Amino acid sequence: MQTKKTMHIFRKKRTEEKALSLSALTWKRFKKEKLGILSLVFLCLVFLTAILGYLITPDKTPYCNAQHLEIALQPPGFSTYFLNTPKEQPVKNIGIFRKMLFGQPAQYNSTPVLDDEIYFNHTSAGSVYYKGHKRTFWLGTDRYGRDALSQLIIGARISLAVGFIAVFIALFIGVLVGATAGYYGGKVDVALTWLINVVWSIPTLLLVIAISFALGKGFWQIFIAIGLTMWVDIARVVRGQTLALKQQDFVEAGRALGFSNFRIIFKHILPNILGTLVVLSAANFSSAILMEAGLSFLGMGVQPPIPSWGMMMKENYAYIVLDKAYLAIAPGIAIMLLVLAFMLIGSALRNAMEVRK
Repeated sequence: MQTKKTMHIFRKKRTEEKALSLSALTWKRFKKEKLGILSLVFLCLVFLTAILGYLITPDKTPYCNAQHLEIALQPPGFSTYFLNTPKEQPVKNIGIFRKMLFGQPAQYNSTPVLDDEIYFNHTSAGSVYYKGHKRTFWLGTDRYGRDALSQLIIGARISLAVGFIAVFIALFIGVLVGATAGYYGGKVDVALTWLINVVWSIPTLLLVIAISFALGKGFWQIFIAIGLTMWVDIARVVRGQTLALKQQDFVEAGRALGFSNFRIIFKHILPNILGTLVVLSAANFSSAILMEAGLSFLGMGVQPPIPSWGMMMKENYAYIVLDKAYLAIAPGIAIMLLVLAFMLIGSALRNAMEVRK
């Protein structure tokens, strides 16, 4: 009796799953992956923080590069007053959208005041000294007196931008090469497979360094360099999947109906391997973040004054053995959590797309 009841429940569940679309069924299964959901929530918070950018950073100057050597290497939670004096050339206010993306140049010359007994609102010889404001540095300051928290927040933009652009470049090249090799076969497959194997045989980090030397150091160059080295994995997988799918009946039916090869590849074959590409993209996203951090640590990534988590670790790694280790540990933890989140999401997506479940 119990067996019949269990079989009835199983059949009912299978019927309900068949009634759902593939995306709805995948989302239904994904919601059962607790670690995947927690990772997705964390990523959404990181994305929101990166998008808001300068609107939520304590230091709203471009690249969060306001330097105050008088308060360098202060501990987390340090507070002080700042005396604001007008600049010789007034700074215009900018729109909120431009401010969110690029920051707002400082409208005053701010000087840290370590003496609480100073009198504000003083007027002398036509120069107006405005009342100072108190500011708290929640993660302390680095050796240049910059706000570490602001640098950490804006640094998230670099990591996410590297992931998106590098994965987009890798997907474009990998899907194009893999699908072409798998679908056409013959000499085309031999030539493209040879190219894939040659690039595959070169260590990834060395290839990235070589491309970086060729393109030069810079913001966009590092994105392109990483993207040009990550397409091989995608091409190999797409080629194998295409070789298997091009023998299926729906592909033969498309040929019989006179569909072009382009339509068969991009309208019929690629949608059937979309799930695999999503999982690969999640893994490549985390790899791109780690690669950018490593290159920035070596001084070959994004260049100052652009804040980067890898650059923060490079500038502050000497303090690990001192009492300022948090300056290097904080961006390291941020990199670890972001990479872990993408890996957990990739694992959860793989489980959700598993056909046998």
